[in-house]
Amino acid sequence: CIFFGHKDPYGLDIKGLMCSIEKLIKTGVTTFYVGNQGGFDRIVYSCLKDLKGTHPEISYAVVLAYLPTHPLETNIYQDCSILPEGQECVHPKFAIEKRNRWMIGQADYCICYINNTWGGAYKFAREAKRRGIITINLGSVDF
Repeated sequence: CIFFGHKDPYGLDIKGLMCSIEKLIKTGVTTFYVGNQGGFDRIVYSCLKDLKGTHPEISYAVVLAYLPTHPLETNIYQDCSILPEGQECVHPKFAIEKRNRWMIGQADYCICYINNTWGGAYKFAREAKRRGIITINLGSVDF
């Protein structure tokens, strides 16, 4: 399962997010990938970290778009971050897009929080759905 959402997830129902993740766990989903660009990603990471305590069978990773350059960045997700192969060679202008496409290529499910029809979160959630990935939007936009 992958996640896409707005940088500023105002109005996100965190209990609803947790419930959606737990429903997938109950159906056998055990691997979760999340980015590290915005507020939605941070909330998902926190939820996955909490759920790992009650569901030791799951694994999760923060999928980086860039190699960390700041010591704080290096330590924050040290226990669970991955950098897709070849990602270190991508121009920074295209790094998030390439990382998101990699995530889509790994996924059977996508949980997203989309409330508008512009921006990267909308673009990649829509692409995931178009590729046949089961997409659960916790936001208000139908796509």
